[in-house]
Amino acid sequence: MRVSTIAQTVALAMLLNPSLGWPGMNKTLHDLLSGEASDTEANNGDSHGLLGDLATLPDSSLTPVGRSIKNILTGTGSGQDAASTARGATPRLGSAACRADTCCTWAHIAADMSNSFLGKAGRCNSLSRASIRLGFHDAAGWSKSTGGGGGADGSLILSGELSRPENNGLQEVCAFVTGLYNRYAPHHGNLTVADLIQMAATVATVTCPLGPRIRSFVGRRDSAVPAPPGLLPDVNSDADTLIRLFGDKTISPQGLAALIGAHSTSQQRFVDPARAGDPQDSSPGVWDTTYYRQTVGTAPPRVFRFPSDVNLAGDPRVAEEWGVYEGDQGRWNEDYAREYVRLSLLGVENINALTECTEVLPLARSAFVAPDQEVMDRWLNSTEHSEGVADAVFNGDLVVGLKRLWGS
Repeated sequence: MRVSTIAQTVALAMLLNPSLGWPGMNKTLHDLLSGEASDTEANNGDSHGLLGDLATLPDSSLTPVGRSIKNILTGTGSGQDAASTARGATPRLGSAACRADTCCTWAHIAADMSNSFLGKAGRCNSLSRASIRLGFHDAAGWSKSTGGGGGADGSLILSGELSRPENNGLQEVCAFVTGLYNRYAPHHGNLTVADLIQMAATVATVTCPLGPRIRSFVGRRDSAVPAPPGLLPDVNSDADTLIRLFGDKTISPQGLAALIGAHSTSQQRFVDPARAGDPQDSSPGVWDTTYYRQTVGTAPPRVFRFPSDVNLAGDPRVAEEWGVYEGDQGRWNEDYAREYVRLSLLGVENINALTECTEVLPLARSAFVAPDQEVMDRWLNSTEHSEGVADAVFNGDLVVGLKRLWGS
């Protein structure tokens, strides 16, 4: 049962029977309802700890955006936007009307990103998936125990963190983000690399078929100070190490189970170079729950499972939630969106001053049928490496024209 549900149940019981109360009960209820419960309580369900300035500001000082973010962090607000109509016409970049609207330049940026993230087959491509990974790696370089520094501050690009081994493979997307900054900064006086990284991650997620439209905020500050080392997960980690690592980032085991599902769209390149291009489920480039089923169950030969994912999936602290995600796309999308909002705000100290620009994101796609599924299935069930197919999938392109690789 989630913490917020427990609190509501207890509150209702007290209303019906006041004798159920005890000294200090009001403080306990406040902690539960506000999301300020202890780490132990939070780790029994969703992540609920407050972040940045929201941890100290009274409700009376919160802006509408600050209040919305607090609701997301404490589990009383949704982390995804279910809009069914797109933003209206966007003023011309650089025009007076565009300069007067904080989100206008972001609308142009998001359109630029989305066009770069979608392949010809309708799947999200390798640049899209790298953008999601970049968002994780920049933000996750923060923890409570390191006493500040790091987080969603752009330091992965601005401080030389890209040279760290765990960031190998992010060179292309870092160049892409840098190019966007150089293009759009003259039109947006407060543009930051930190915001570009996180916007790229949320645009990429919803560009992937079936991905959620994650609520997106701008106004982060950049930092050229490197994040503390050793704060990113390793593909060979055991479950205890992963849960402890993310717990120190205020993310519960359940939250971690939701976030790790981003591997649904990916193809590995560096863990086993001999199998470069092998996906982590049988629907690469599609944001679906196949990953949860195939990490613990049977999967085609080409599916590559990280040891850390298998270890986490089997841990009793996440196994139940993992099983729920296997068959519930809506539940996973909702949980992922909420947890990603949290991740994207790690190390951000001015949360109350942020602006919401979710409106600039593409609309979510709730259905997808791969136009080349038959050939994709033949590739997934083969044991022969095909660089041509792997590259086509990396680019989100059709693989229909590659049947000849199997002699047909």
